[in-house]
Amino acid sequence: MSLILPAGFPAIERLRAEGVELDTVSDTDVCLQRPVRIAVLNLMPIKIDTETDLIRVFSDTPYTVRLDWMKVESHVSKHTPQAHMDAFYRPFSDMATEHYDGFIITGAPLEQMEFEEVTYWAELQRIFDWAHAHVASTLYICWAAQAGLYHFHGIRKYAVDAKIFGIFPHRKLRPECPLFRNVDDVFMVPHSRHTTLRREDILACPDLTLLSESDEPGVHLVMAGDGREFFVTGHSEYAAGTLDAEYRRDVSKGLPIALPKNYYRHDRPEEGPLLSWRTHGQMLYANWLKHYVVAGNFGKH
Repeated sequence: MSLILPAGFPAIERLRAEGVELDTVSDTDVCLQRPVRIAVLNLMPIKIDTETDLIRVFSDTPYTVRLDWMKVESHVSKHTPQAHMDAFYRPFSDMATEHYDGFIITGAPLEQMEFEEVTYWAELQRIFDWAHAHVASTLYICWAAQAGLYHFHGIRKYAVDAKIFGIFPHRKLRPECPLFRNVDDVFMVPHSRHTTLRREDILACPDLTLLSESDEPGVHLVMAGDGREFFVTGHSEYAAGTLDAEYRRDVSKGLPIALPKNYYRHDRPEEGPLLSWRTHGQMLYANWLKHYVVAGNFGKH
C-alpha cells in the first residue's frame, strides 16, 4: 500500500522507527489511478499520537490511500502545536463541498458532558450531516460513536460506576458481515471510557444492527443501514503503550484508577503491556476499506 501524506508529517518517522514498512508517495506520483480518499476529523487532544495510530492500521492494505485531516473551526486545540494544525489540517468549511470515499471521526475526552454542552456541538452536527450526504462510509470511534448515535437515532449514553478500562474479549453477533472477514470468533479490543450504550436501545432501533459486543464493555460495533455509518465504541487502532500512558497519568494525578484489565503481563505494570489486539485492528480497518469504502461509491465522485 501507498499512503499520500504531506512532507514532514511526524507520524512518518514515528512509524518507521517502530519498524512499520511505510510507502509514502506524493499526489504527483499517483497518475494512473486516483487514490482512495479518506477524511479524518481528529478530535483527540494529542493529535499526533492519533494520526500515528490511524496511519499504522492502514499501513498494510493493497490500496493507495490519501488521508486529509479535518479540524473544527469552533474549537482551538490546546495540546497540539498550532504550527502543526496550520500545516496539516483544514477547516470543515474548506472541505464541505467535497466528496470522500471514507471518513473517520475519532473520540474525544468529552463523554461526561452532555452533547449539547460541547462548545462545537452545532458544528459537529453539520459535519455528521455532511458525511452522510458526501461520504460512502463513515467510522465513528468511541465518543464520536456515542455522539453519532445520539444525533442520528436519539440513542443516549449512560455513565458507569467505574471506568471501562482495559482489553476485553468480544464476540461476533453477525459473523456474515464483511467487516468480520478473517476475524476470529473471539477478538480483543481496547476500551477507555466512563460511559456506555445500552444493548436494548440499539436493538429497539430498526435502522441499526448490533454487530458485536462484550460481556463487560457491552455494545461494541453498530451498523446503520447498509454500512453508511459504523459506530465503534472501542479503540482497535490504539498503540501498545496508550493505556499504560493513561494509567500512569491518572496515578500521577492521584485520580481513582484501577489497573487496565487484561493488559499488563501478569497484571504488573513494570512488565509492560501484552499486545493482543493488533491483528484484529488491522483487519477491521482493512475490511472497512475494502468492503464499504472502495466497494461503496469509490470512483463515482
